[in-house]
Amino acid sequence: MRKILFGLCAALILSGCSANWGWYVVNPATPAGLSNLQFLLSGLYYTVLLSFTAIAISIVVGLLIALPGLSSKKSLRSMNRVYVEAVRAVPILVLILWVYYGMPQMTGLAISVFWAGVIALALSDSAFEAEIFRAGIQSINRGQYEAAHSIALSYSDTMRFVILPQAIRRILPALGNQLVYMLKMSSLVSVIGMQELTRKANELVVTEYRPLEIYTILVLEYLVLILIVSAMVRWLERRMQANEYQ
Repeated sequence: MRKILFGLCAALILSGCSANWGWYVVNPATPAGLSNLQFLLSGLYYTVLLSFTAIAISIVVGLLIALPGLSSKKSLRSMNRVYVEAVRAVPILVLILWVYYGMPQMTGLAISVFWAGVIALALSDSAFEAEIFRAGIQSINRGQYEAAHSIALSYSDTMRFVILPQAIRRILPALGNQLVYMLKMSSLVSVIGMQELTRKANELVVTEYRPLEIYTILVLEYLVLILIVSAMVRWLERRMQANEYQ
């Protein structure tokens, strides 16, 4: 991580020697540059809030969608397959636009930009979460189910206390990848006016006319954010593995 950040900083410093670059627009040593940086960073709150809210909802919905896919009944498995294939087939940008402009007409209720983004992102990601949960649950040895049945645990208790804790340990890296994916895809919500990182950068480009410098800062913002989240996921993996062997 440090080598990547060092290399990027070195490249930016060297490129700043060129007269074609205008780093003054994001130079923290000047009042205008500091104000621009603060404006760009002000979108971080909504990016994080949007992404974490959407991933929390998509995990719950994904689990609920995954369970019918494990059923012995063909009708339930078919419902799971139809949902997963249909949702995965729709581009996320199209889904964002459909939710924001289409749902108010269908329901008659106004929907805010934030919740339109959350619903669209969560709906899109829930199909992927369902497949992750289905694969994780199916990877658990059949003997675990038989052991739970032998002590008269119900299906819900078996899933809650025996199967899901083991499955979550196995799918945690995949869930972490989906969180990173969600952070990146949240930038698409800028098309409906969400004041997150990408929207802030677009607005600043319109006023400063320095897209290269401003979008470079935007790249660095996402890079640092995702590196931090990735480090947190790896730390959580190590903690769960340590607890498993205690």
